[in-house]
Amino acid sequence: MSRDEQKKRFLERLDDPDKNWKFSMADARERGHWDDYMEAYEQMIRHTASDHAPWFVVPADNKWFTRAVVAAAIIEGLRSLDLHYPRVDEAKQRELAAARAELMREGRGARAPRRGG
Repeated sequence: MSRDEQKKRFLERLDDPDKNWKFSMADARERGHWDDYMEAYEQMIRHTASDHAPWFVVPADNKWFTRAVVAAAIIEGLRSLDLHYPRVDEAKQRELAAARAELMREGRGARAPRRGG
């Protein structure tokens, strides 16, 4: 989130009684270290991101856009896993056929016994 957007959100928290609880004087004081935080974030991302564990830097000034970017990253991440349902081997197919046959032998309208008294 940009410094200007953070200021806007802090002012909204101060002006809206329903959002007063979100405001922290400590957060406001930390704005004085903005440049240091930005440098620390940049260094951390640069030194910890890798091909197998990447970081995604997402613009956060517009909440709807942030959420769309995050959703797209999640979807792409899931697609890249190339997931499939487990394969059913012959032994499992025989087990399924036996279960089907047992269920079909129950007849129509059969009910499971009630539990309890």
